[in-house]
Amino acid sequence: MPIIRDIPLSLKTREVLRRQGFSGHSKIRPEIKILIRELLASLKRAHLLEPAVIYEHYTVRSMNGSQISLEDNKTINGPLLPAFSPEAKELAVLLCTIGPRLEKRVTDYASQGEPLRGILLDGIGSAAVDKLILEAFKLIASEVSSRGYEISSPVNPGMPGFPLTEQWNLLRLVNADEIGVSLSPSGVLVPRKSTSMVIGIGPRMTRWTQAEVCARCSLRETCHYKVTK
Repeated sequence: MPIIRDIPLSLKTREVLRRQGFSGHSKIRPEIKILIRELLASLKRAHLLEPAVIYEHYTVRSMNGSQISLEDNKTINGPLLPAFSPEAKELAVLLCTIGPRLEKRVTDYASQGEPLRGILLDGIGSAAVDKLILEAFKLIASEVSSRGYEISSPVNPGMPGFPLTEQWNLLRLVNADEIGVSLSPSGVLVPRKSTSMVIGIGPRMTRWTQAEVCARCSLRETCHYKVTK
């Protein structure tokens, strides 16, 4: 089960601003941009990012309308995956995290009376997870291309047709404890700046644009970070 660590994550101010809900046309106070740059510079110095990706490939044995059967009698449930990737020959289950240190620093800023720094650093953490996911996609795509396969867009627990309860299942499928990720009793990933997903692998896979991904997200009506076009 491959584990990739020490993945370089180069973040830009605009990526952080998007994660704070600012569009490309928003007017941002210069002092906010200065503070973001200061916080970005502190990431390496304070070792706040500990990126890690763990993943596993599973051969698809069969599908029906609500379940995909995998090798070793393992299954993934929910109607979204069979509908989205009906020609998948394999599934890749991935778990990505940037570790707990940034999250702790956000909490420290709040307790020290510096909420703005905490809010902006939290946005930096979210942008770092976004970048980590992209690096993981590149890795999987490169691995399967030699076999003439493509990867689909990712599917996350909580999307319509992919129940959030499958989060427990996905973490078992990748041995999440090997990179220090667990689930709270309510199903929230710990550390919070982590994400799990499933990717279809096969000769002709469906790819969504970011706007299409956002349109299928359960938070699409309230999310400040969604892309609409």
